[in-house]
Amino acid sequence: MKHEMRLHNEPFELIKNGTKTIELRLNDEKRQLINIGDVIEFENRTTLEKISVKVINLHKYNSFEDLYKHFDKISMGYSEDEEANPKDIEKYYSKEEQNKYDVVGIEMKLIEK
Repeated sequence: MKHEMRLHNEPFELIKNGTKTIELRLNDEKRQLINIGDVIEFENRTTLEKISVKVINLHKYNSFEDLYKHFDKISMGYSEDEEANPKDIEKYYSKEEQNKYDVVGIEMKLIEK
């Protein structure tokens, strides 16, 4: 199955260059349809460029705090000199949304064109 998602420029470029391998999302109705082996097409919100990834694993947790404990910051899209903080997710998802849904780390591999 193929899914479509939009990304800001910075995480899009990190996935494109292979350093970001875990996409952090709410496990809402849309994400609950994703299965291992599916393809996700990401569209860059700035450039409208598209890339495709294959889902190689789904890591489900009760909170972003739990998820952050299990992955290194580079794979989640942080640089070496940044602090990985679960509160960073609040600029994308409100606390209410986070409390309503569990969270998922979508482990992915870029599909070469």
